[in-house]
Amino acid sequence: MKNKLLYIEDDKEIGSWLSEDLTKRGYQVTWLTSGDRAPNHMEDIDLAILDIMLPGLDGFSIGQRLKKENPETPILMLSARTSIDDKLQGLHFADDYVTKPFHPDELAARVEVLLRRFGKISQPLIQLSHLSIYLDQNRIVDTRTNNEITLTAKQFQIFTYLLRHPNQILTKEQIFEAIWETPYLTGDKTLMVHIRHLREKIEENPSEPQIIETIRGIGYRVKQ
Repeated sequence: MKNKLLYIEDDKEIGSWLSEDLTKRGYQVTWLTSGDRAPNHMEDIDLAILDIMLPGLDGFSIGQRLKKENPETPILMLSARTSIDDKLQGLHFADDYVTKPFHPDELAARVEVLLRRFGKISQPLIQLSHLSIYLDQNRIVDTRTNNEITLTAKQFQIFTYLLRHPNQILTKEQIFEAIWETPYLTGDKTLMVHIRHLREKIEENPSEPQIIETIRGIGYRVKQ
């Protein structure tokens, strides 16, 4: 499930650029160009990014109200105003303060830190090569693109079974009978086909797999 961000920025060039960047990083972004409609979007968000100078309600007013009503929602102030007084005023209720201009990688890193600090996202249960695997959520994310990898139910069952037995060589019979709960018949290609399709989704180069290793004549292994 994507984290929901409320972003309020009246500069349309900056707002369009940043909301697009955050969306590409896997967030669900609601971008508003004024503070007037902010109260309608304060519920069910994971983090707010607020500019200070806004038409209607300013960023300070919005942030103070949001923190009062939803103290567990992290707030990141984003402003061209660099004076120490502005920063102190913002940090009186906000959880971070970033001044313009900024690099999108820095802002994204600060967003992730706040989300983790407030328990808004789960830590990857398993980090394997370019994959973040959330077993409790049945999710796999490609960390190179931040895109979620969609597996079929059987593919996910096979992969998680291998992950729960790290560095162990599992026979085809073991895997098949654990997943399908029926006896394995010699020569059955069902598992091999599922492994091939699984590799096409998770391996960088499916023809030279680095995640799911084939142990010739025996079965498979995942190294961690």
